Amino acid sequence: MARLASFWQVALARLCRAPARSRELQRRLDSAIACGEFCFHYQGKFDTAQLRLVGLEALLRWNHPRHGLVYPNEFIGLAEQTGAIAALGNWGIDAACRQLAQWRAQGLPLVPVAVNVSARQLCQPQLPAQLPDFVLGCLRRHAIPACLLELEVTESCCIDDMAQAAQGLRQLRALGLAISLDDYGTGHSGLSHVRLLPIHTIKIDRSFIHDLGSSGSGGRDAVIVASTLALARGLGLQALAEGVENGEQLAQLRRLGCPQVQGFYLHRPAPADEVAALLSAGLVTVPKHGAMRHGADAQ
Repeated sequence: MARLASFWQVALARLCRAPARSRELQRRLDSAIACGEFCFHYQGKFDTAQLRLVGLEALLRWNHPRHGLVYPNEFIGLAEQTGAIAALGNWGIDAACRQLAQWRAQGLPLVPVAVNVSARQLCQPQLPAQLPDFVLGCLRRHAIPACLLELEVTESCCIDDMAQAAQGLRQLRALGLAISLDDYGTGHSGLSHVRLLPIHTIKIDRSFIHDLGSSGSGGRDAVIVASTLALARGLGLQALAEGVENGEQLAQLRRLGCPQVQGFYLHRPAPADEVAALLSAGLVTVPKHGAMRHGADAQ
């Protein structure tokens, strides 16, 4: 009985601390951007034929002076509420270009780096003149070709002005950038996004990959993945499966004809200096043992 009471005391204490932590993070957001407390960890994307590195996704992390490494699930929503998301998104685009320039200076072979763009960035007033110009400025400042920068739009986000978002993204495509539709299948208007936005890649959400190769919902998920791959092929789009955590999932995706994959089984997100070895090798060694642990650092 005493152990049960202790459990509930700990749980209640955590619930009380959560709002206070959120308020603290929210208050510090603007100064954290200005003070350079944000960084990227990079996760590799691989082709399924040879497990050759074909790209990297830049995943945002906050090096908080008090709490250590804070993951996006704790602060992206706060940034959306406060309006800091646009400044954070602009920081990310410039940081990715700067990192590509640093890798190039080290003599490393480069692959495209994908950065997430929020719906708020896409639907700001006067966006069609602002975001493409900002991206072009970053590319020129760091002397990075546009083909090495990719922008990811989350399919589940609510884009208030689809026409305005499409116009801005078309201008970015005209510069030579690739546009990916992230978390495909989790939103309420996926096919509309595919039809109206000038995307290059469909990223199949991890929720449809988790049970592949298993009984139960795995069979239904395989049908959904296969139909998404057929859709991508029919429209001339690239397709990538997220959240690959074991060899069974990878084998099933190969059987279904999925061309590219991303997940902990092949590469865990890592700081830029640790990614240098992956860039040098260009290929990944498949782990010998089962599934890799998944958790909060999935994004």
